Amino acid sequence: MILSSAVRAYVYSEAVDMRKSIDALAQLVASCMGMDPLSGQVFVFIGRRRDKVKLLVWDRHGFWVLYKRLERGRFADPARLAAGALAMSELVAWLEGIDLARVRRLPAVAASRVS
Repeated sequence: MILSSAVRAYVYSEAVDMRKSIDALAQLVASCMGMDPLSGQVFVFIGRRRDKVKLLVWDRHGFWVLYKRLERGRFADPARLAAGALAMSELVAWLEGIDLARVRRLPAVAASRVS
């Protein structure tokens, strides 16, 4: 499994029962998120107490599920993240406990040539 910068992460905004299996999570992606679970993108599911997260991704041969449980603290509010796609760098920062709502990114540069 290679998570390049071209891969985006999509967050499911509602709390999910962390006992759900791969098939149940894939069904949520298709029916509730309206996306293709076989797309190769990363789908993020957060538990009710926001101390557990599961990532679901397809890699041509099968599904991967990554699971993280925080021993202290909670993940930042997923509702803000669910508005759009996250870059892999943003997902990694969020999984490390960084509140993306408080982070300021540099504006993108629209370069047309190298001088």
